[in-house]
Amino acid sequence: MKVLHVITDLDTGGAESMLIALVTASRPQRPEQHVVSLLPDGVLRPRLAGTGISVTDLNMTRGRPSLGAVWRLARLICHLSPDVIQSWMYHADLVATAAWWLSFRRQNTRLMWGVRCSNMDVDRYGRGFRLVLAACARLSSVPAVVVANSEAGRDHHRALGYRPRRFPVILNGIDTDRFRPDDSARHTVRAELGIDQAAPFLIHVARVDPMKDHATLIAALEQLPGIGTLAVGAGTENLPARPHLHRLGRRDDLPRLFAAADLVVSTSAFGEGFSNVLGEGMAAGLPAIATDVGDARAVIGDCGMVVPPGRAEMLADAVRNYFALHPSKRADLGRRARARIERHFSLQRAVSAFDDLHREMAACAE
Repeated sequence: MKVLHVITDLDTGGAESMLIALVTASRPQRPEQHVVSLLPDGVLRPRLAGTGISVTDLNMTRGRPSLGAVWRLARLICHLSPDVIQSWMYHADLVATAAWWLSFRRQNTRLMWGVRCSNMDVDRYGRGFRLVLAACARLSSVPAVVVANSEAGRDHHRALGYRPRRFPVILNGIDTDRFRPDDSARHTVRAELGIDQAAPFLIHVARVDPMKDHATLIAALEQLPGIGTLAVGAGTENLPARPHLHRLGRRDDLPRLFAAADLVVSTSAFGEGFSNVLGEGMAAGLPAIATDVGDARAVIGDCGMVVPPGRAEMLADAVRNYFALHPSKRADLGRRARARIERHFSLQRAVSAFDDLHREMAACAE
């Protein structure tokens, strides 16, 4: 089986991380896989080095359509003759569809899309994004399958007008070998940042974007003077300075950073499907507090708390109540959080689900 993955870019993000984890995961019969990025470079690209997985850049410019890039992808499809094309996110879905049509391999290659978010507030983004989303809804019956990564995401896209022939949900998978409790990393990271080893700290991992709602995070922290925060993600280095807020920007050592914290927090206002950040933090043994967006409630279960989006005072109360628990109860919540990820959201479960679906599609194309 040969699978060609098409994604917008290989920068830090949930879809990008899931793709890297999927194509590099070990299994007895790993498909032959190729990755195409619409945009060049990307900070996650080095993780594919030495894996034998080829990566092709179409060298598009963000925000500028390129017929040349579509033609280059069509030629690559003809050259590789994949059994399945799996695209990830809206722009990649459209480009992959156009190239698939031009490749004249519609009878031999099955096209599959991926949608990764839920209730996007499209008014916060440009007209170009809204046009792409509308085009995807109109063309959603073209691919053989559209894969959502959350129940909330599937429901939202149906409300947007998506009418795919098949619309399964494959929840994200978390690499629990990579994300795990690590006392050594906890000690080392805290020493590097000048943090007392016993100080209460939460971690918030998200790029600065209206969807992630850092304003609510900052407002909540104003009510939590004794609790520190690791803010990680592109743009966080420019957040307003405040005591005990470590503005770390984009980092490539997330497993170490999660291990250094006591609690993982997500403040997304809209748009989340299945939050990798919550899953990764929980795998590292951290209870979770998140806004009730996407599948957060299903991911957290009884290993944390869910609060309404945009309610800084309720978020602050939830964090304060967690740190008021006896240390033994906090430790038990952390153990249960990791066990929940291992039991319900393992990487191997997601990899098997994708492989089974790709094999099914490949058999249909024969």
